[in-house]
Amino acid sequence: MPHLNLGHVRADSTPSRWKPISYLTLALAGLLTGASAWAEADTLGNKAIDTRPVLEQMQPSTLPAGWQKGAFMEVFVRAYKDSDGDGMGDLMGLIQQLDYLKDLGIKGIWLMPITANADGDHGYATTDFRAIDPRYGTLDDFDELVRQAHARGIGVIMDYVINHSARQHPLFVSAQKGPTSPFYDWYVWDKEAPTGWDIWGKNPWTVTPQGSYFGTFGPHMPDFNFKNPAVLAYHQSSLRFWLNRGLDGFRLDAVPHLVENSAKDWNDQPESRRLTADLRALITNYPQRYVVCEATAKPQDYAAPEVCGSAFAFGLERQIVKAAQGERTAIQALADYFTIAPPRMATFVANHDIFAGERLWDQLRGNRAQYKLAAASYLLQPGTPFIYYGEEIGMAGIKGLPGDGPLRAPMRWTAERQRGGFTTGTPFRPASPNAAGYNVAAQLADPKSLLSFYKSMLRLRNTLPSLASGSYDAPQVQGRVMAHRRTLGAETTLVVINYGTKPGRITLRALPSHGLLKPAYPMAAKTATVNAHGSVSLVLPAQSVQVHTVQPR
Repeated sequence: MPHLNLGHVRADSTPSRWKPISYLTLALAGLLTGASAWAEADTLGNKAIDTRPVLEQMQPSTLPAGWQKGAFMEVFVRAYKDSDGDGMGDLMGLIQQLDYLKDLGIKGIWLMPITANADGDHGYATTDFRAIDPRYGTLDDFDELVRQAHARGIGVIMDYVINHSARQHPLFVSAQKGPTSPFYDWYVWDKEAPTGWDIWGKNPWTVTPQGSYFGTFGPHMPDFNFKNPAVLAYHQSSLRFWLNRGLDGFRLDAVPHLVENSAKDWNDQPESRRLTADLRALITNYPQRYVVCEATAKPQDYAAPEVCGSAFAFGLERQIVKAAQGERTAIQALADYFTIAPPRMATFVANHDIFAGERLWDQLRGNRAQYKLAAASYLLQPGTPFIYYGEEIGMAGIKGLPGDGPLRAPMRWTAERQRGGFTTGTPFRPASPNAAGYNVAAQLADPKSLLSFYKSMLRLRNTLPSLASGSYDAPQVQGRVMAHRRTLGAETTLVVINYGTKPGRITLRALPSHGLLKPAYPMAAKTATVNAHGSVSLVLPAQSVQVHTVQPR
């Protein structure tokens, strides 16, 4: 008789019905039914693993209200700053650079996976959800990072890889023993070898002598079985483990893949959305915590307050790049996006995944003018902007590396050829090919640099509350010039961007009669006067950005 799979069905089976039971009930059940499993997990194999339940220990936040509406820096710790000379970045190295992030205008840090992992690079193959990768440091180092960041008004969130573990995780090592293991049903198994499955061109099932296990992202990362209440309870406790230490939130990885019901119904199932909603509720029950979800197919749906509350705006990054290159349809799409999308979206132009595109420098082939237009496009729009480390200095990708490797070069702090201020040892990966001129030291000294431009855009966002939290009003496109207004209370800010390679004109209407448009950026721009009919025409230089405050009189 085939093993009964709590979470999945075979492709040739009739899909099971999801029973209307609350995940709170499941979690409470897990605290009871999983007790013996937790006890055994502490001594699995040669590695101790903590699976004990963790209760909520509420702590007030020391961060200013609305901190999560400021700009985040996505940090690949391995590539950011090495403090001990071993050639790999670490938490203490990141602490050393917090003043740089504060000066840049960053309000939050997203840490790519820092938990113990089997892959030794990207970190998404987790081997312990409650331990720091020893190559990055210790829990004490983590606590110090949070303390130091908070002292500078910067929040810290981390990747939580909830869908799967590493194949080397002690829980899965035990599960591989077969149905006699108390952790067998913590993962997705079938006695047979299911057929008819195709996820991104591959069969997600791996055949072993103990049965076939399911891995959305490959055999090296087996999926958890979230229809087992003990699994949900374990992850809820692991989230509390970090929140109780003062962490300010999470980026939840791959949430549409938490539950697969059949070969046809494997993506974005109703159960996955309900799980995501419950995880978001747990996190945001802590004061001023922030959660953002990775949901590539339907990000706006996951950004709904009843699901995740915020999600990355996948697809928008492509339009931003095309708009920066002067493509008219993309400019219009960019203007229209936030007329429908919720302002809670998390925006970006590039990140750590190659499917989202190359480094921005490479996408724009080193065109600095277009680069600045792309930056302004998302830093001055609604949403929470996420800057990928090195983007602010124009770091290029490394050529010739497989997978996501080209996107993950060591950060360049100085022009020094071999180490670039990243390490005193031998860097774990070669430098970006444009490192000589595109490094922090060189750009700090240049008022026209990309770094100076990013600082200017973030200063606007941090000093004009309407840009971070205001409404999105009156978007319009004329030629290759786009304009929109942001309003919060009595403050209205006008953003105008000319994506064209020639001077561009735009006529704005429905403004306060005889009001003034006072320049906020660049300060050398002229004050414009609105006519009696509430309209004004602006002429912008080629490939330029202007920001004005609207002042009635």
